[in-house]
Amino acid sequence: MDAVVEDASLPAEIDAQPLVRAAAALQPELRERQAEIEREQRLSPDLVRKLHAAGFSRMVIPRSLGGHQVDPLTYLRVVELLAEGAGSVGWNVCNNSIGQLVTLGLPDEGVHELYPAGHSTVIAGTAVQGGGEAVPVPGGYRVTGRWSFGTGCQEATWMLGSFQVLEDGQPRRRTDGGTFWRALFRRDEVQVVPGSWDVSGLRGTGSFDWTVKDVFLPECRTMIHAGMPLDNQWSRWPGLTYALPSVCWVGPHHSSVITGIARAGIDALIALAAEKTPRGRTGLLCENPQVQEAVGRADAILNAGRAYRTAMITELWNTMAAGKETTLEQRARCRLASTYAGDCAREAMDLVYRLGGSTSFKRESRLAECWRNLHVVGQTVTVSPEWYPIGGRVYLGMDPGPRLR
Repeated sequence: MDAVVEDASLPAEIDAQPLVRAAAALQPELRERQAEIEREQRLSPDLVRKLHAAGFSRMVIPRSLGGHQVDPLTYLRVVELLAEGAGSVGWNVCNNSIGQLVTLGLPDEGVHELYPAGHSTVIAGTAVQGGGEAVPVPGGYRVTGRWSFGTGCQEATWMLGSFQVLEDGQPRRRTDGGTFWRALFRRDEVQVVPGSWDVSGLRGTGSFDWTVKDVFLPECRTMIHAGMPLDNQWSRWPGLTYALPSVCWVGPHHSSVITGIARAGIDALIALAAEKTPRGRTGLLCENPQVQEAVGRADAILNAGRAYRTAMITELWNTMAAGKETTLEQRARCRLASTYAGDCAREAMDLVYRLGGSTSFKRESRLAECWRNLHVVGQTVTVSPEWYPIGGRVYLGMDPGPRLR
């Protein structure tokens, strides 16, 4: 079947999709392994094998390369459910997928090197500019550099970073004015910096700094670094999945992690309220009208943000499915929707954390875990408040700047 025709409609029921059901089924195990994941600061090899077997590491890869080529709503729901089980797992799966989309912009030779038949490719690293310096040599470059946020570096097969090409000590400038290129390094070419991921939450992502020193990088594993941080350079692959603007993927990916964690936080208060009698009280926590209001209000707030995010991605999908181009205003709303969903998650989490009483600040409690992880996600630039004035400039007929195109 032609991929474009096959992709023309979004699934009628996202939660019925096989990958989504598989994510929901894995949640109990992720809950059991949360302490181990955080302690070891990585996803264990046997858990990684289960993620591969379920198909989570191939969600956004084209069918022609052995992937599932899913729509963004299916992808986001899988990430959300995994994050609900264990925040670090959702984060690593979503970052791998965005990294894979980036790599689809490589020359064909590079793409096929990364995704050979039967592959279980995992991409770690960062899509943000900076970190490496290179000198041109026959067939490619010699690169040295250090990058932060190597999410998933322990389970990765390839590492994504960016670099500048130095000529006479100055960065080479491209015809479009940019000075950065993206690079894919084999995992065995990379050194992870121990102790460089010392954080309050999402410790299990293993987002350590990493380095390379005078590594040969063939030209086929490089591409220009377009966008701040990311433009769609993978649209040559057939299907609506790859034609969508990057705002349907970047921003929503981290937004889905934070909404998944918030859902876990609400459920944690519900479970606690059914069994806890606060000190000095005679009734269960669930009998407290303030707790009842907090749970109802938090659920409504969280789902309002989720619904807006879904609606905007659906609108952009349907626009392109109808053979039309998306507008800057549509793209701005899609970008704002992911930020707003993140803010809704933060508000919902803060409501339930406060009503958990002294349990909330005990390190081993589920509420404390969710609060720590959620607020780490909330600090990422992809869901930061800077997107509100950027969107506002679009509505006011002003130039939004280079971060939104």
